[in-house]
Amino acid sequence: MYPDDKRRVGYLVLLILLMHYNLSGALFPDPRIHFISVSLQNKLAYGSGFLMAAYFPFYFYRSFNLTVLKFHALYGAPLFLLLPYLIFFVFMYPLSGDLKFAISYGLIIPCFYSPVLLFSMFRAVRKKYTSVVSVRKPYAGLEMHMICWAVSPWIFMCLFAYLNVIQWVEVIFTNTGFVVNGLLFLHKSGRFERLEKMRLMKKDAMDERQQNDFKQTCLDIGLSSRETEIAQMLCLGKTYKWIGELLHISVRTVDAHVQRIFYKTGARNKIELQQFLGFEIKVFSFNQCYYETDLG
Repeated sequence: MYPDDKRRVGYLVLLILLMHYNLSGALFPDPRIHFISVSLQNKLAYGSGFLMAAYFPFYFYRSFNLTVLKFHALYGAPLFLLLPYLIFFVFMYPLSGDLKFAISYGLIIPCFYSPVLLFSMFRAVRKKYTSVVSVRKPYAGLEMHMICWAVSPWIFMCLFAYLNVIQWVEVIFTNTGFVVNGLLFLHKSGRFERLEKMRLMKKDAMDERQQNDFKQTCLDIGLSSRETEIAQMLCLGKTYKWIGELLHISVRTVDAHVQRIFYKTGARNKIELQQFLGFEIKVFSFNQCYYETDLG
């Protein structure tokens, strides 16, 4: 899977979690909803916030290749965010029926962990982007600040819940962070599309130049147009049978052309023919062009 594909999948999961967070926050808890108990409604409402906050470090770790966040993405967030939620909201809250108790004690560890996670994410982002040469990516600093603004409201969500911040204030902060993250995602996707377009343009230019150079080399050594055509197929690794079927000639005729090609070039096999006509060098040049474009 290409990096941009992983980023799209991660962003889709992020979008689904945001929809779940907004819906559960808007609907729950509501005693008028009889088919879902109030206890389950509270668990769903708080669970969406915990899950969203825990997913953010994993999203940035995978989508933006922030390897410094590996511990928090795989172990820290599940241990210090999801585990307290499971203990106090999923298991203890239904037994006691005391939501205040679950909030007071279930959010202590997440509230202390949130600044640590936020600092780690800032450090990971800064390390990632300050290592980029400013000439190649002049907007790296802007991207870094966008990432920090995007993640900050979600990391402090546990603190908002612990301080019992008004819901509309919490929603504004968290959704603002998501909007910033959306802009960042669009920017990254747009840049990838531009790089891909540049790569394809370079590829087409390289292919055309290869064709012209190959034909000129064959012309210089005295190969006919049919021999040039067959020589190119030989360099591509095609069999005599495949060439004969494509050109509607017999295998014996193909073999006769190949013998004349070997005689004129002095090659004894396909590998020597590739080397003589410079075919391997051209293929290497194309791969190098792709590599450099992908890094840009």
